[in-house]
Amino acid sequence: MKPTLLLLAAGMGSRYGGLKQLDGLGPNGETIMDYSIYDAVKAGFGKIVFVIRKDFEQDFKEKILSKYEGHVPAELCFQSLDALPEGFTCPEGRVKPWGTNHAVLMAKDIIREPFCVINCDDFYNRDAFMVIGKFLADLPEGSTGKYAMVGFRVGNTLSDNGTVARGICSKDADEHLTTVVERTEIMRVDGKVCYKDENGQWVAVEDNTPVSMNMWGFTPDYFTYSEEYFKQFLSDPANMTNPKAEFFIPLMVNKLINDGTATVTVLDTTSKWFGVTYAADRQSVVDKIQNLINEGVYPEKLF
Repeated sequence: MKPTLLLLAAGMGSRYGGLKQLDGLGPNGETIMDYSIYDAVKAGFGKIVFVIRKDFEQDFKEKILSKYEGHVPAELCFQSLDALPEGFTCPEGRVKPWGTNHAVLMAKDIIREPFCVINCDDFYNRDAFMVIGKFLADLPEGSTGKYAMVGFRVGNTLSDNGTVARGICSKDADEHLTTVVERTEIMRVDGKVCYKDENGQWVAVEDNTPVSMNMWGFTPDYFTYSEEYFKQFLSDPANMTNPKAEFFIPLMVNKLINDGTATVTVLDTTSKWFGVTYAADRQSVVDKIQNLINEGVYPEKLF
């Protein structure tokens, strides 16, 4: 069974401004996710599913979905603040989305096969899709609790124009993920890669430390675990009263690892990540894409 690609596209891109998911960076207006989808199809993925906000459905269909007709099946699902389990209501005044794992949950009625989750505004490069596509395609039918994450080297994932958020990872001798901690401020300080800890202190890490770029491989049982844990998350008064509390993928993954419910294999890749975190990153991304086209990695026009 061919795996599915689940693209998280419901964020506004607050640091960049505007709907950066729809920003044309290729020579014919291609978006970053166009390149991800092109790479995924090359890597054997058979379907794509987008998580978006309902209010830009029409714009999305016209600018994005129409391109893929005849190339790969595509579906939409929607993330909203009030998409909560029965018995829970959105706190008054909450405007921030519930986080990446809540976005993943929106696809639970659509995806029935192994799937890869990615961000729409990250350029992962083809080898990353080949690596995780093979992992998912090689899973025995009916597999549960055997997940994967593509690990990128933190030094290859930074922006020259400000801090970035990354999941700092640790793994055991079997290449299984042991912890992933979301660090929302990472940058170079005096030449060293550092993250800001809970006390506001900068902590240095090695350049080759594996980080999560939200490129995960799951099987459908992941939805069931997520649904149950999301109820626990919402039952915590601290999360319901904190307007910025989010149900991150690493939060769910850490629980499954600690409970012994699942293993997450950290997959190595030769890919170097790049993306548009800030508006000032844009031209650099345009130039890097053009260089890849010049090298013959991508055609001048994708779809």
